[in-house]
Order: sequence, then structure tokens, then C-alpha cells
Amino acid sequence: MDGSTVRVAPERASHDNALLPVGDERQDMTTVEAKLEAARDDLEGHDGVLVAFSGGVDSSVVAALAHDALGEDAVACTAKSETLPEAELEDARAVAEEIGIRHEVVSFSELESDAFVENDDERCYHCRTMRLGEMLETARELGIETVCDGTNADDPGAGHRPGLQAVDELEVHSPLLAHDVRKDEVREIATHYGLSVADKPSMACLSSRIPTGLEVTEERLTRVERAEALLRQWGFDQFRVRDHDGLARIEVAPDELERALQREFVETVREELEGLGFDHVTLDLHGYRTGSVSPESEDASREEADAAADEPLVDDVFAAESRTDD
Repeated sequence: MDGSTVRVAPERASHDNALLPVGDERQDMTTVEAKLEAARDDLEGHDGVLVAFSGGVDSSVVAALAHDALGEDAVACTAKSETLPEAELEDARAVAEEIGIRHEVVSFSELESDAFVENDDERCYHCRTMRLGEMLETARELGIETVCDGTNADDPGAGHRPGLQAVDELEVHSPLLAHDVRKDEVREIATHYGLSVADKPSMACLSSRIPTGLEVTEERLTRVERAEALLRQWGFDQFRVRDHDGLARIEVAPDELERALQREFVETVREELEGLGFDHVTLDLHGYRTGSVSPESEDASREEADAAADEPLVDDVFAAESRTDD
């Protein structure tokens, strides 16, 4: 490679135009070129791969690289459940079509697992175990030996991530992690490939909006999804609606906070969210923060956690905290 162009197999170039750099959007890839090539060659070394595909930027880059490397022997698979917003499923379908990769959708329910519903600080482990289990089963049915995911090199150091344990236990391959591709580099590669999700904000599953200790129910997931759909309709880009047992705590990005304080929005969102079943509607003036329902310290001892378990579940709605947030 010459440092400015991503290699695309000649025989696939005719249907992979969406992955090629576009005009002025070309970027200097010299700092990530070797990682990109290594990840692509890694995938090319497999007879076929199934990519656990959410439609987010990480899994989309893996899917694009896999399709580039393996063509029809690469499959993207999205697991549909109550924790996946319908809008995200539609986005995943659109991005798969953009890439040109075969897209499979499988359905399952995390709510069938008592461990998941209980919503302790290992919820993401239980969720990821089930979700990846569906991927492994689908891969076997398709005669594919390797399942890949979009874990990147920044993920292991990003706080409490029990879902990564499931990735390790199930021996799912993470090419971005294996070749030290960090989040900013993932976005750079996505931009270089012309992927529409290059700047897409992170979107964790809907259960991350429910604080630890509060059961995950279909009712809570549904009202959170509908509430966030309303914010999306109003044009907000980075936001969450946290469900504190019937109290909706809305977070929006700091640069969108002023718009969220406009009277028209305030009156509309209050009325709409109360209609969805929320008893109270609040706006968090700190703005959107990842892990905002996580404890202040990840270093709290197990003894402290056990002692806390004897306290009332929601003495103060904001005391119901989660260690497994997006």
C-alpha cells in the first residue's frame, strides 16, 4: 500500500464502491494503515466469518473489513431482542446493505433469563453470553467456524465491562482488539471507507438505562425506547432516558442542553413521557455522560457492596446506581 489508499480486492471492487475513500474525505491513514491491513489479513485467513453486528461503528468496520477480505464468505448477524431499539435494527439493516454484506437477523429474549432480569452488576455478562450464543448457533447452522465482534483496543480499559468476559469465554474473535485498533482509529477507518456510521454516537442496549437492582422488564424497556424515539424526533443526537423506577431522567449532550430547556420541548416531552407511564420527568443539568448511573468509584470493596445490598433498593432514586452502563 502507498499510505493513502485502502486495498480492495480487484474482483470485489465493482460492488464495494461504498467502501472506497471519497474525494476530499480522504484522510492520512499512515498511523493506522498497518493495523487496518493486519486486521484485514487476519480475517482473510479464515474460511468464513460471522460478525456480531449491531450497526454501530465498531461492528460496521469489522463487517466492512470482513466483506472486503472474504466477500460472500462473510456474514453480518444482528440479534433482535427487547433490549434492541427498533430504530437500531433498521440502521443495522441499512448499514449492512451499504457495505454489501449478507445480513442475518436472529431473535431471542434476554427476559427469559432470571439472572438478566435481576439486573445485578453482571447483567452485561448474562446479556452478552446469550447474544453471542445466538451468533455461535447461527454460525454453526451456516457452516462458519469463526464468530467476530467489534471489541476495540480501548474497551478493556473503559471501566467495568463484564460483557468482555463472555467474549473471552466463548472464544469470539475480536480483530480490532487483536490488532490494537483504538476507538478514534476505528472512526478514522470508517471515514476512510466512506461508512455512514463513522460519527455515529455509541448506543448501548436499552437495559443500560435501568439502574442496578431494579428489575429489567418489558414495560420499562418499552417506555424507555419510546421516550428516546421522541428525543430522536426532536433532533437530539447524543442522549439517554434513564428510568429510575418511574422517574425519567433525561440526559442530552452539553452542546444540546440549551435546546432541551426550550419551553416547547419541555412541555411536550413532559406530557409525552407521562403518557408513556413515567410518574415524573426530569432533565439532568449535567448533560449526557456515559456511566452516569455507575458508582463514583469502581474500587469499592466487595465488603462495602455486600453491606449496601442490605439497604433499601431505592431510598433516593438517584442512589440506584449501575456498574454496567454504556
